[in-house]
Amino acid sequence: RGGTGGIENAAFETPGPEGATPEPPTPGSQRRWRPSGPKGAACGPPCPGSECASSPFESGVGAHFELEFEEGPCGWRGCTPAALQLCNNPEGYVAVYSMLAVAQGMVVNGLINISISTIEKRYELNSSLTGLISASYDISFCVLSLFVSFFGERGHKPRWIAFSAFMLGLGSLIFCLPHFGSGKYHYGAKLEDTCQTSETTSANITCNANTKSSHQNYLYVFILGQLLLGVGGTPLFTLGTAFIDDSVPKHKSSIYIGIGYAMSLLGPAIGYVVGGQLLNVYIDIQIPERQDKILLLSNFMKVDHDDPRWLGAWWIGFLACFFAAWLLIIPFSMFPKHLPGTAKVQAEKISEAHDDGSEALVQTKNIGKSFKDFPVALLILLRNPVLMSLIIASSSEALVATGFATFLPKFIENQFGKTSSFSATLGGLVLVPAAALGQVISGVLVSKYKMDLKGIIKFMIITCSVALILNTVFLFAECRNEPFAGVSEAYNGTGTLRNLTAPCNANCGCLRSMYYPVCGRDGVQYFSACFAGCTSYLVDSNLTKVYYNCSCIGKAKRESSSENLLFEAVPGKCPTECEFFPFFLATFFLAVVFTFMAVTPTTVGILRCVPDKQRSFALGVQLVFLRLLGTIPGPIMFGIAIDSSCTLWDINECETQGACWIYDNKRMAYLLLGMSAACKIITIIFLVLAVYFYKPPASNKVLSQQDAEMESAVST
Repeated sequence: RGGTGGIENAAFETPGPEGATPEPPTPGSQRRWRPSGPKGAACGPPCPGSECASSPFESGVGAHFELEFEEGPCGWRGCTPAALQLCNNPEGYVAVYSMLAVAQGMVVNGLINISISTIEKRYELNSSLTGLISASYDISFCVLSLFVSFFGERGHKPRWIAFSAFMLGLGSLIFCLPHFGSGKYHYGAKLEDTCQTSETTSANITCNANTKSSHQNYLYVFILGQLLLGVGGTPLFTLGTAFIDDSVPKHKSSIYIGIGYAMSLLGPAIGYVVGGQLLNVYIDIQIPERQDKILLLSNFMKVDHDDPRWLGAWWIGFLACFFAAWLLIIPFSMFPKHLPGTAKVQAEKISEAHDDGSEALVQTKNIGKSFKDFPVALLILLRNPVLMSLIIASSSEALVATGFATFLPKFIENQFGKTSSFSATLGGLVLVPAAALGQVISGVLVSKYKMDLKGIIKFMIITCSVALILNTVFLFAECRNEPFAGVSEAYNGTGTLRNLTAPCNANCGCLRSMYYPVCGRDGVQYFSACFAGCTSYLVDSNLTKVYYNCSCIGKAKRESSSENLLFEAVPGKCPTECEFFPFFLATFFLAVVFTFMAVTPTTVGILRCVPDKQRSFALGVQLVFLRLLGTIPGPIMFGIAIDSSCTLWDINECETQGACWIYDNKRMAYLLLGMSAACKIITIIFLVLAVYFYKPPASNKVLSQQDAEMESAVST
């Protein structure tokens, strides 16, 4: 409260007579705030009934305590134009921070995810190798989070973020370099999806498991790019978030942090939209004319993005992010070590650190100044029960969030019979706005009601409980599987279940590695036109194939339709009769909102429950646990659960099992409900433990008692 009501934070004493009022900074200078004055010096107007509010650090604990806040102008050395000072505030910093967060999310969680399948085809990598590429970011992030957050706490945080922008740009550039070193793409001849004789197909399709392409060596370039992206992401979400908390009043930090986190979620949405559009552009921009003519002669239409040989221009987005990230180096390098007003903000803050003696120990020993303090500093945080309860709770939430972010499109595609592209788009439209909305709403509520640490944790318990109830939507979203020939339905009365081959297609030489489902006029779905026994097709005015002469397809269910006389099968899955889709989307949207309403309060709670000098380090510890317990095992655990509901696997020409083609919808829905409910319950348990273990600092109790006495005196 400045000098009107005593000292609220024992870590900061109002300057004594020797330095009572700092002089305003001259252009190009830096204002340094130093708690000074001997023990017992004036600390402002006297408090009612006492000489001065006592500080726990005055009695020998912090006699030599000194902290400097270098509040300088915005610019480079002596070049500090007046126009730049308009951005030298928390709003200007959060604006630039949000831009970098968008770029980071666009690359790491957007472009890479949507480009993985294209990279697999272009560089002949299997899923386990592309999984290693995806995990490289988290590996780098985990290794460096603790060290960057520890050393950066006392450093120049904006310059650390400038370094983050540099590494994010460099990682994006290196990740797209394989495109420029691998030469032009040759897509080869088209594989027919209709029924052919065994002699025709066996000559062309052979097992080549022992051959290895030189393109696979680019795997190491992709891994290097991901490692550098991990290096760049580490300061952004540790030091960048702590710098926001340093610069704004306590009751406003949740709003600024919520905005920054919401913008980081906008990045993946932009990445998916932009990346999806770029995949509609040919990988080398222009399709080779010679191949084009061959295709025009052989197939009466040229290759497009629906052709299995098509590869899109996945690399353009990474190149654009390289330039965008490096441009952001300039504004971050202009910010001073502390924004103007930081010292006043810090002096007015009341410490809410868990009262286990750690804050006094950190202040007395000045822990964190050198590398030898690293083990002690880490041990202090690991022994904080409130911090560890919040970290485990947030890790459990992260496990659910990353699991659904990865597999929600697959759930929509299989449960409701939608196309993969539509499911991916719809999944993004549900997850991203709901997650951003939840973070902003929670930030506003925490700020508006000025919640203390215990109030924030109780608020998180409520939001997680509501999300748990809303997750029961999976009980009502379960839709039955449509009839599928060879899986759940016999081939027009012939063949056996769980066997795609039947007498009607035995001589077609069909491949199980080519999944192009068609819907027959009998209302049954077939694995491909080949397995439906279709020997002929034609292209209609909309450039869509329709198949006829299909030996496996029975009579139409409705003979009144004249269209059934023109074709026997059309590409795509049979339309589902499930009517729960709108209800599922609306309810799941609300579940995501309430789930992410706990994200911003968790960050604010972690920043408050630890000593001031360990805030960045605490975020680093949280992010390590978040990766190890949440984002890394989340997709793996959800993937194992979903694979256990598979009823038809891809078997290639080498008899190697690949991806799953068909799932048991009911089993998948129940497994996802069980996993999400279990994680929510774990989250709630550890949040309750955090409330139970938390002990507010003794100084806060004294101040609260003084406030109550003053309030009663005024009222009387």
